[in-house]
Amino acid sequence: MWKATASGLLITGALAGVLISEDFGRHGDLIKDRAVQGMTTSFKMLGLIGATCVMLTGCDSLWPSLDSQDPAGGSSTPTTAASPTGSAAQGTNQSTAPTAMSLNDTGTVSAERTAVYNGTTAVGERIAQMERDLNQLTANVSELKSQLNAIRGNSAASATAYHTAKADITSRLQLGTTPGNPILVDQWNQAQASLATVEQTIPALSSLHSNASDEAAFGKFLLSTVQATYGLSGAVDEDHARLRILEDSVYQSLVDLDRMLTSVTQEINRHNLYVSNERQNMTTLALGIKNGELYGTNIASRSFALVEAAAASQASSSAGISPNAEPLVIIRFDRDNVPYQQALYNAVSQALTAKPDAVFDLVAVSPNGGNAAQVALNGSAARRNAEDVLRTLTDMGVQPGRINLLADTRNTAQNEVHLYVR
Repeated sequence: MWKATASGLLITGALAGVLISEDFGRHGDLIKDRAVQGMTTSFKMLGLIGATCVMLTGCDSLWPSLDSQDPAGGSSTPTTAASPTGSAAQGTNQSTAPTAMSLNDTGTVSAERTAVYNGTTAVGERIAQMERDLNQLTANVSELKSQLNAIRGNSAASATAYHTAKADITSRLQLGTTPGNPILVDQWNQAQASLATVEQTIPALSSLHSNASDEAAFGKFLLSTVQATYGLSGAVDEDHARLRILEDSVYQSLVDLDRMLTSVTQEINRHNLYVSNERQNMTTLALGIKNGELYGTNIASRSFALVEAAAASQASSSAGISPNAEPLVIIRFDRDNVPYQQALYNAVSQALTAKPDAVFDLVAVSPNGGNAAQVALNGSAARRNAEDVLRTLTDMGVQPGRINLLADTRNTAQNEVHLYVR
């Protein structure tokens, strides 16, 4: 029984082993199939990942990089947000970004900056036009100087020829000669022609004086335009530097023109007086040739010279203006082109009518306030104004010897010119 039982157990165990073996076989095949499927899936995933990596390798420029070069060609040094230097640089870039991108892009703004410094702003174009006007003014002043030198040269040569002929006639008459000597008559005609040439310089000087006055008026207009340009907006520092140079150059041209006007006015007066006296002397000399005798200078011209010498002596020997003296005329130069001529003419005409031998003191009065530089500039401007008044007086017929030109500083608000009569 036991054996049978044992055999049964053995048979049962063998059957169980067979069953287990079969069960394990079935499960092994299942595991094997699942392993194969898993490996297949893994290979597929690996292939997909590899293909993705290959695709991304060709598009690496689309991904941000911390160690790649700047696409705009900048520095390749990596920057980090935690670096203080990088923060400062970022702040600097942020502060300059509005300027760099003010119009379209960097190239446009860079071209604009270059254009600004080359003077293509509205103010720069205005300055360029004024510089061309200054060049024209300078050329005109140089031409006027050349004309004045030519006129002086011709006048000097003619005056020399005149006095040479006159000296020959006088010396011959001094030694004694026959009445109506034809040699002396011919020399007198030569002297008369030379004196006529000297006389022709007067209208030439008057024309030059008129042209110089026109240039001075244009120079003053140009100066006021330059000074007004300082207040225009849209200028850069280089524009104001050019304006300062332009202003100095215009001032220099105005100084040259003022000196030229003063000199030409004096020469016109000297030529008028000289020609008038010599005309009278030639009349007396013609009478001497006719009679064969020497009479000397004309009596009227000698008397006129004495009167002028007395007036000039009185003007130059004056002890000064009395503190209580009231000026005959006060001209306040508080603006450009002050119309004082008519009032000045009326006052001087009445003074000469009441006192024919009157002499005048012309005082250039400048403010005494401000620093030393301002006082000097005001004094220079006041003297130029006084010289302008002096030219006006001489044009009105007052002899320069009757006018004493002075300068003074007083407590005034603007430059003035005072005219005193004695």
